[in-house]
Amino acid sequence: RRRWNATDLGLIAVFAALVAGAALVPGLAVNGFGVPITFQTLAVMLTGLVLGPGRGFAAVGLYTLLGLAGLPIFSQGRSGLGILAGPSAGYIIAFPIAALVVGWLATLVIRRTTKVRALWLFLAAMATSVLVVHSLGVAGIALNTKATLAQAFVSDLVFYPGDIVKNILAAIIAVALHRAFPDILVRRVRRSTVQTTEA
Repeated sequence: RRRWNATDLGLIAVFAALVAGAALVPGLAVNGFGVPITFQTLAVMLTGLVLGPGRGFAAVGLYTLLGLAGLPIFSQGRSGLGILAGPSAGYIIAFPIAALVVGWLATLVIRRTTKVRALWLFLAAMATSVLVVHSLGVAGIALNTKATLAQAFVSDLVFYPGDIVKNILAAIIAVALHRAFPDILVRRVRRSTVQTTEA
């Protein structure tokens, strides 16, 4: 496994800042438990789709750690460990995991497809949203409030329409970035494949 170079570290920092910037856009709390609709899931999915699993996890993990350490970079300017006791805890914990999972799926898509990549990347992002972000989000609401799992699940449904739109945008932007900067993920995958074959 090749070590990350200065470019990799720079990309991790840039995308961590992107996720933090997405949290600065005022969120709209509509689900009854105070969990806001934000652009963060768009930034998280885009990070994984562009950087792949390792760097994607590192970028979103860096953002999450800085927020938990006290920087006001979570939605609505919140920060600190206290947020883990709130209804948004599951979503925040899910973010780095989601970047890892969707990054792994994106690697498979980029490696094995040449056409309709936007569609495949969108499907990867939606699957990750449902299985990781929404699942952990529902669990967090149920654990940190008096809601039942059924009530938490119903409250989470309000996020699905927005997630569909955001995942479409993330897939389109990711395809454009991969075309403009093919080194960002594709050639790294090809080199890894060659090294594995030679070994």
